[in-house]
Amino acid sequence: MQNGGMQGSFESRIVDVPGVFDAALGERTIETLGERVGRGALSDLIRVTASNSPHLAREFAREGDFIARLKVESAEAAIAAALGDLHEVPTLPRAEAMRVLRETKRRVCLVIALADVGGVWNLDQVTGSLTDLADRTLRAALLNAFHEGVARERFRGVEGPDPLGQCGLFFLAMGKYGARELNYSSDIDFSCYFNPELLPVTGKVGEQEAAVRLTQSTVSLMQETTQDGYVFRCDLRLRPDAGSTQIAVSTRLAEGYYESMGQNWERAAMIKARVCAGDATEGAAFMQHLQPFVWRKYLDYAAIEDIHSIKRQIHAHGGHGAIRVPGHNIKLGRGGIREIEFFAQTQQLILGGRMASLRISRTEDALVALAQRGVIAQGTCADLRRAYRFLRTLEHRLQMIEDQQTHSLPKHDGGLDNVARFMGFASRDELGARLTSELQCVQGHYTRLFESQPSLSKSAGSLVFTGVDEDPETIDTLRKMGFAQPEAMSTTIRGWHHGRIRATRSERAREKLTSLMPLLLDALAQTANPDIAFTRLDRFLSGLPSGVQVFALLLSNPALLGLISEIVGTAPRLADHLAARPGLLDVLIDAEFLHHQPSVGELRDGLTGLLRTSRSFEETLDVVRRWTKDQQFRVGLQLLQNEIDGIAAGKAFADVADIVIEALFSATLSELGSAHGQVPGGGMVVIALGRLGGREMSATSDLDLIFVYDHAGDVTQSSGGRPLAPSVYFARCSQRLITALTAMTAEGGLYEVDMRLRPSGNKGPVAVSFETFRAYQMQEAWTWERLALTRARIVAGPPALVERVRRVIDDALSAERDPAKTLADVGDMRARLDRERPGKSPWDLKEAKGGLFDVEFIAQGLQLVHAGTHKGLVRSNSLEALEALQRCAALAHGDADELNAALTVYQNLVQILRLTVGDSFDAADATKSLRSLIARSAGVASFEDVEPLLVRHEARVRLLFETLIGLPTLA
Repeated sequence: MQNGGMQGSFESRIVDVPGVFDAALGERTIETLGERVGRGALSDLIRVTASNSPHLAREFAREGDFIARLKVESAEAAIAAALGDLHEVPTLPRAEAMRVLRETKRRVCLVIALADVGGVWNLDQVTGSLTDLADRTLRAALLNAFHEGVARERFRGVEGPDPLGQCGLFFLAMGKYGARELNYSSDIDFSCYFNPELLPVTGKVGEQEAAVRLTQSTVSLMQETTQDGYVFRCDLRLRPDAGSTQIAVSTRLAEGYYESMGQNWERAAMIKARVCAGDATEGAAFMQHLQPFVWRKYLDYAAIEDIHSIKRQIHAHGGHGAIRVPGHNIKLGRGGIREIEFFAQTQQLILGGRMASLRISRTEDALVALAQRGVIAQGTCADLRRAYRFLRTLEHRLQMIEDQQTHSLPKHDGGLDNVARFMGFASRDELGARLTSELQCVQGHYTRLFESQPSLSKSAGSLVFTGVDEDPETIDTLRKMGFAQPEAMSTTIRGWHHGRIRATRSERAREKLTSLMPLLLDALAQTANPDIAFTRLDRFLSGLPSGVQVFALLLSNPALLGLISEIVGTAPRLADHLAARPGLLDVLIDAEFLHHQPSVGELRDGLTGLLRTSRSFEETLDVVRRWTKDQQFRVGLQLLQNEIDGIAAGKAFADVADIVIEALFSATLSELGSAHGQVPGGGMVVIALGRLGGREMSATSDLDLIFVYDHAGDVTQSSGGRPLAPSVYFARCSQRLITALTAMTAEGGLYEVDMRLRPSGNKGPVAVSFETFRAYQMQEAWTWERLALTRARIVAGPPALVERVRRVIDDALSAERDPAKTLADVGDMRARLDRERPGKSPWDLKEAKGGLFDVEFIAQGLQLVHAGTHKGLVRSNSLEALEALQRCAALAHGDADELNAALTVYQNLVQILRLTVGDSFDAADATKSLRSLIARSAGVASFEDVEPLLVRHEARVRLLFETLIGLPTLA
């Protein structure tokens, strides 16, 4: 135990007595103790201490006989007597061992509390005595657990006074426990390590299981709460990668972890480490092996930046707000104990590899050493030591009141009055003034520590992802930034720092990540849904084979960082593709990729060049998928960045689909031909309808297709070794093309294909002959099918057949028809959609009355009515169709302008919503950044202006529909 210096009875050495808080409680405690403590300095100290601490009042009453020894004995002698009982613990039955351990802890802590409150001991003696108590009880518990393991035949018995002296297993004290700085109601942080070659197992269980069970039994002896209380709560999370390792770690595994995965915060933790129980020799060898890890002789720029970054994460802004006394956390809060500890540890980490005199575990000693080497000013050292002693003493008083592991001041006046009296202040205001002064002093020195370093984050607050505990200020900061699940986020980020993803398995990557993290979180917080953005970022990072170059690229390119954040935050399809193809980061910094819109010829040449290296149909499918998704990524990104509008995006998405269909159609014909030959005089065309036909595709559009084939009249089969009838040949070609477009490969899928618009719908053949197609379109097609045909566009096939099919389409659309019946059919179809798929709000851009369907039905219906009298009127694209109708006077200029304006807004919004939220959108759930994006797409100043704009457009379009097309009278 610590030597008290001055000898004599405890009572004779009392020099300080705090103020009274609950006088009645103090008097009751003295009455209970009676003549055992008599009258005098000891009873006065007990009375005042009990008046401030209900916990100590109860313990005094319970241990009156023991406390009475302090009238005649020193604190050291009383504690030595209490600790003497521990000699029997190793061989006692478990229940009796637990009783003795707890009784010893209770008695020793009572003496320590009185020595602290009464000024008998200084802070070093108090914390050192608490640490000695933890060491002695932990060793006794470990020996008892070992003897139990011998009895259960897990371990061989070992002769001698120290059966664990050469067992290969040891406990390493960490944190305040390792530095001999325990507080009054502290956990004890330690880790268990073992050398499997030395552990005396019997073979009944393996070395790992034996070590784990021994540790579990020891921890249970220490922290299980019984009627006698507990000894010390135990925290074993400072072991290597605590989230994925067992509580006992082999020395070989631990050494490998620290050499390859150890982080700077773990170096800081190891500064305080020491062997506290078990095999001291093996423990010393382990610590010696870790010296190069803890004390790096040469630190490069990245490592120093990492240490600086850890510090700057704790509070991103110098000053970081006002200090409020009520509820202030004096350990983790601003100006608190952690800042003093970190002030010393950061400089020890940077300089300790070259200055052995800085390799000191105790905080005050480290500050003195830093001052002696001229690293910090003597005045700074004095300020921080004074503040440290004050805050640690206050921490003890807070914990003594009810034996709680608290570091926060009470929030109410009564509690603050209690603490003030216990600390010897006349009032809570006096306590508050002194505390504020010390916290501001610490905060000032702490903020200036790396004042030349720029802030990593715009966010005011902590962003700490080191260690094993959730940092409460970090959780609060994340919540204020807009993240709804900060605890889960913090756990994930700490996993990144532990190297649980490939991107962070190197030390350099983890150092870069430390600097990047606050910037990244700032950027994510600005996205449409920060939590979803973070989830997608996790997926992206988890897919990276390496992180160093990516993290360095993002750190050096804030614009790219913002772009990545916008992608993962607002565009799930783009984020998924970026996660699958992290190599796209290289092109994201290429201005041409962001700004250039390639022509159809450029697209075709690009894909053709890639396909030259394909050696099989399967390779072709994968190449096409990669190319398509890269091009869709480009279009979506340009849309997101406002480089193109929704109209241009629709055409660009369609251009990509056209090139894909061309390439896969060619590959399908080639593969089919190699097996079954050619059909003499035969060929097939691919007709696009719907959004592909109109070149108005979005990020989620499927492909509406029709296949039409023809061949020489006398041909009955193909020319290959395995001939097929022409109808079977082209049906198989169509099916294989559909499969090529829709099948999932290692590179994912491409498109969904919809064949319902073919003649006879789903009941008809997949591919139809030219004659069947012509006959059906000219004689049998319904009005709704002819409406769909207005959007027909042939995207692949032999030129001669393409021309013949195009003539059939033109003839079918320009055929003479009854205008009134045609318009009535169109109105009836729209009314049916109103019944079956009614729009629920103005944001249902397609289904809403006056929405996209109404505009399209107007354009298609009027084209059908007027195509016979105006040659070349039909256009597959809706905007072009409206312009053509206006030119031929089938649509008034004012009406055309109204419809054009509405259609432009609708298509812009459809494109951005499909890219960001998919098929469903709830305006009430839209976040700030998504609202801004929607407003920009609608061409208005603010999100609040969008819905009124939609209401106006939809009302006007609906009126035009009823005027130009008409609706049936609905029952």
